[in-house]
Amino acid sequence: MTDPLVVGVRDRWEDQGLPGGPWAFLAVCSVGRIHQMFTKALEAELKRFDLNRTGYFLLTTLALTSGGGARLSTLGKILMVHPTTVKLTVDQLERSGLVTRTPHPTDRRATLVVLTPAGRSLAGEANTALEATGSALGELGGRYREMFEALQPARLAAGDVHLLWEHRAL
Repeated sequence: MTDPLVVGVRDRWEDQGLPGGPWAFLAVCSVGRIHQMFTKALEAELKRFDLNRTGYFLLTTLALTSGGGARLSTLGKILMVHPTTVKLTVDQLERSGLVTRTPHPTDRRATLVVLTPAGRSLAGEANTALEATGSALGELGGRYREMFEALQPARLAAGDVHLLWEHRAL
């Protein structure tokens, strides 16, 4: 299948006298377009669970920690969102009984956000639904691993793994 975005840009790049090649522009456009499509489909699917993207990411991130908890500041860095967004999301999830706040066991200044059993269950349901055929993301046809592996070299080159590695001991 021929991608009209690629053909149109490639054909016009030289004709318009633009320096360099079109691939950086095309890569940025492609990532932006897939991000918009993913976001729209993800929000549609998560709406069934009364979750937004940040809530879903936060619940799943907590489910992946060894103790089911993390500092507010750590969650903000891992999720790449402003501390206020983390606090507001935790407030919402706490009102729904999906997380709780507890004092950090060794740092009196810190608060841990801890996943409740209901939060773990909801994260599992949402993750299962995202993989289901017929879901808003079902058109991807099980290509998640392929997509992840294709994007991994770019993430590593940009230093993303270092950001995550710093916070691996949540």
